[in-house]
Amino acid sequence: MTDIFSILKGKPGDSDYEKKGVIVQGITGAYGSLHAKNMISYGTNIVAGVTPGKGGQKFEDKVPIYNTMQEAVDATGAKISIIFVPAKFFLGAAKDALEAGIKLLVAIPEHIPVRDTMEVLEMAKQKGAVIIGPNTPGIMIPEIIKVGIMPPTPFTAGNIAVLSKSGTLLYEISDALTNSGFGQCITIGIGGDPINGTRLIDAFDMVKDIPDLEGMVVVGEIGGDSEEMLAQRIIESGFNKPTVAYIAGRNAPKEKRMGHAGAIVMGTYGSAESKVSMFNKANIPVAKRPAEVPVLLAGKMEKSD
Repeated sequence: MTDIFSILKGKPGDSDYEKKGVIVQGITGAYGSLHAKNMISYGTNIVAGVTPGKGGQKFEDKVPIYNTMQEAVDATGAKISIIFVPAKFFLGAAKDALEAGIKLLVAIPEHIPVRDTMEVLEMAKQKGAVIIGPNTPGIMIPEIIKVGIMPPTPFTAGNIAVLSKSGTLLYEISDALTNSGFGQCITIGIGGDPINGTRLIDAFDMVKDIPDLEGMVVVGEIGGDSEEMLAQRIIESGFNKPTVAYIAGRNAPKEKRMGHAGAIVMGTYGSAESKVSMFNKANIPVAKRPAEVPVLLAGKMEKSD
């Protein structure tokens, strides 16, 4: 499995350790420019922007803009890109990035046509690249790098990995963790489109061997079977770090479609009961409300000492 931590942060001794370059596709648009400024303010090393037809200009008088991803990658050597283009332009932008050698692509747009997403995922697989999203808040290592649209205030550096299918719950639960003294070593927004480049099970495989990892929080939701698959993987892998889960939509009526495209329950398929049962089999307690997550995590960590 791809070492996502090294792509984002590098390894001690690397010349670019903790200074990984990031390219912003769609940097001159209203949404892209806003969040490019926010990422720069956070300390993310934005090395280039790409907007076809605007090559040669500079963003904020310092970040060079290129017409193509190949030009941007050739000039900077960056391996990370974040996409802010409208959904109808996503396929072209993503292919441009992957063909140029990008290894981590964060896809912010939502409602990407399923066929386009599948084509991008197949290309990423061939290129050995990782796609986060579509419809994701992004990915970050707190206090080092933020590649996404998440606000910085809920997050602080630590040793807990947070994997979330919900953007707002990622913020809320990370804030609860921070206020309880549990900093995060990495947070990943899975994304809310029907098909995502990185599933919960993939994200788990990416982070389970992070050095100094002390625990994990999984934020799932009703619908689909990704939480059940993750619980089974945790059982099979023998992963024994303290882990806590939260399932959004536990009180939703049967066959209710939630805000995310995949969050629909049909009969018992994808129900909260199914997910809670599988997490219990994996010895993972499920919080009934977000504020309970750090309480359960503290309990798990005390038992593991």
